[in-house]
Amino acid sequence: MEQESELVTGEAVVLDVRAAKLASRGLAMLLDVALQLIALFVAVLILSQVAAFGDEALALTLFLVTLVLIMVGYPVIFETLSRGRTLGKMALGLRVVRTDGGPVRFRHALVRGLAGFFIDFWALGLLGVVAVVTSLLSTNGRRVGDYLAGTLVIRERIPAARTPYVGMPPQLAYWASQLDLTHLPNDLALTVRQYLSRTSELRPEAAEALGYGLAQQVAAAIGAPVPSWVPSWEYLSAVLAERRRRDHAKLQPQAQYPAPPQYSQYSQPTAPVPEKTEPVPENPFAPPG
Repeated sequence: MEQESELVTGEAVVLDVRAAKLASRGLAMLLDVALQLIALFVAVLILSQVAAFGDEALALTLFLVTLVLIMVGYPVIFETLSRGRTLGKMALGLRVVRTDGGPVRFRHALVRGLAGFFIDFWALGLLGVVAVVTSLLSTNGRRVGDYLAGTLVIRERIPAARTPYVGMPPQLAYWASQLDLTHLPNDLALTVRQYLSRTSELRPEAAEALGYGLAQQVAAAIGAPVPSWVPSWEYLSAVLAERRRRDHAKLQPQAQYPAPPQYSQYSQPTAPVPEKTEPVPENPFAPPG
């Protein structure tokens, strides 16, 4: 199960994200554990050759070190290099982020890895019982390692139906065609596009506040105030749709007309000279009339 969770960004904007709950996190964990067990099996085969030569103490020491490296190092390395994803999380579309929405760093991954090995799952975790209980008691599915590291596991892979198509509102088509969009900055247009594509992921009050601010910036840039009867998102959608329509119109092939004659820098165009025709003399022997 997943439920909506609140993240407050550095700009103090509250975002709604899908926090991964027990089912998806458990399946991702099973995939990761399967890979770790395969790595441990290969390590045991290699270390058994060391024990075959009679040095069992060395083989046991190497096995304990390898066990910790695989069980702790695997999630730490992957979550650090891929910014919060192990192979299991990649398969399930999950990612570990900070509670403020930022990407995790090495220290976050290390705290989560150590807590997962010693508290949540293996050493003191009763094979995951502690992690399961903590996740069930948490409103957003966080385990002990997440609380210690200040992280949260979210679901990245959101169905396409959550993001509606943003097009031209029919009632604003003619109004938008009269706008002067030459002074609309590209970076502002890109910000508006990102906002419109993610309105379904924002809280309604946050979406309205951000939309109003962006609409005022766009209105100041193009010199067209927001009509009182038009919501901010419709105003922004109409402006972007009209801008896209004009950009596509510029790319359309022009009508095929005969190309004008090309002249070199040393020649000048000359008008065609009409042919001279001699007048036909009258026949003196022709009858009158």
